Amino acid sequence: MPAAPTGSAAALDEPDLGHHGDAEATPGLVDLAVNVRRAPMPDWLADPITAALGDLAAYPDPAPARAAVAHRHGRPPEEVLLTAGAAEGFVLIARALSGARHPVVVHPQFTEPEAALRAAGHRVDRVLLDPADGFRLDPARVPDDADLVMIGNPTNPTSVLHPADTIAALARPGRVLVVDEAFADTTAAPGVDGEPESLAARRDLPGLVVVRSLTKTWGLAGLRIGYLLGDAALLTRFAAAQPLWAVSTPALAAATACAAPAAVAAERAIAADLAADRDHLVARLSGLPGVRVAGRPAAAFVLIHVAGAAGVRERLRAHGWAVRRGDTFPGLGPDWLRIAVRDRGTTDAFIETLARILEA
Repeated sequence: MPAAPTGSAAALDEPDLGHHGDAEATPGLVDLAVNVRRAPMPDWLADPITAALGDLAAYPDPAPARAAVAHRHGRPPEEVLLTAGAAEGFVLIARALSGARHPVVVHPQFTEPEAALRAAGHRVDRVLLDPADGFRLDPARVPDDADLVMIGNPTNPTSVLHPADTIAALARPGRVLVVDEAFADTTAAPGVDGEPESLAARRDLPGLVVVRSLTKTWGLAGLRIGYLLGDAALLTRFAAAQPLWAVSTPALAAATACAAPAAVAAERAIAADLAADRDHLVARLSGLPGVRVAGRPAAAFVLIHVAGAAGVRERLRAHGWAVRRGDTFPGLGPDWLRIAVRDRGTTDAFIETLARILEA
């Protein structure tokens, strides 16, 4: 049996680490529970995926996609490991680092990293960030003897984007630092050409592993494509835990296409538009009595605190809206909801419904 969490963060009633937003996105509801962008696939992405279907008789060759992703992030190919989505990356890390003595997960964050560690038999400690402080990270709170640390940036579900220097302060010899950047491509900042606060190109930090996903911006959750970035020797250990041909030929075609300069430029434009839509959502939510937006949202979703959130969520469902419950994330409770950023028309219709529910 997997070991239970240790330390002050252990709870009598453990949150359901296996619950995800897709369980709430019931067909027929407007989906604000899943953070995947839904838009028509551009031809430059659809065409190579479709063409790859003609090559399914051959075993997948990851080399071209690996080289393309490496070039995008300014790394040699041996510092890239392609995975069947970011979730597989967490499983590989948990299995390959079976000898970790003190794994620590910084919460609230995506639950799969801890779930993968526990499934691999690790005894996990938690560091819970404080909502009163906007869920900001203080590196000093992570135990010095932690030899495996996992943290999200920007963090799901809080939408907090930690400064790169703050995250980098967690790196040290003898420690593997896993930074989940699955939503890094949804972030944007004025005057910043690339992804703000990303560590994807950093090669100087000992033990750094960056987890990336291509499913969010490009709507590829069903294709399963992501990758790990890090030291070649470390990635070799992770690859040894991976099944043969784990990434399909169509997924490899998508990885190659999404790493092209034109695709990255399109991604940056989408992130800028999303930032404007997110600001609109935050402004409308902030105008509702009893609703508090957590921190300074920076990703494709917003976390809110509202009394009686469980009942609010059920009434939203009755009115045709799906939002993500927050109580399955360690460090949150029953009064939190996560809401995906959508276009302004969808946001306005949602806010009108939410306002009526809160008034009632």
